[in-house]
Amino acid sequence: MAYNNRNNKKRVKPTETDLKEKMVALNRVAKVTKGGRTFSFAAIVVVGDGKGTVGHGLGKARDVQLAISKAVDDAKKNLIKVPIHNGTIPHAQKGKYGAGKVLIKPASEGTGVIAGGAMRAILEIAGVQNVLAKSQGSSNAHNVIKATVDALSRLNSPMEVARRRGISMDKVFAG
Repeated sequence: MAYNNRNNKKRVKPTETDLKEKMVALNRVAKVTKGGRTFSFAAIVVVGDGKGTVGHGLGKARDVQLAISKAVDDAKKNLIKVPIHNGTIPHAQKGKYGAGKVLIKPASEGTGVIAGGAMRAILEIAGVQNVLAKSQGSSNAHNVIKATVDALSRLNSPMEVARRRGISMDKVFAG
């Protein structure tokens, strides 16, 4: 998993008590051997606290429960912090991973999470209440989740923008 330095600064240490988990996809895969087919499972899970912390993980095992628990453990190692401003994201952002491309935009109060499948799961568990999202390119759940995490990790909070520009918060929103 390749993260550049920009994303590493947003990594968060997990606090076990308040993380919720949501299974996004469960794949049954078969390996053909001399003795017949051997089935195993690959689970994709997202975890988050609903307050801006979110992570994703992949777990593989011969048993469904074991695959899910491995995925949850992996997701807890990949947590990032998402800036949420008034229940939505601070600005529009694109994300990409492989052939999966996503676009997320802030939305006004009362809009809800307008997103499909894997994107909806990760945005809801992150705690975003109002957002418009579009998945372009691949519909593979794994690529869409990683592209969404890429877009969320690129978001800048208004306070961070004001500090970087050396201006007040009022000037950030004024223009």
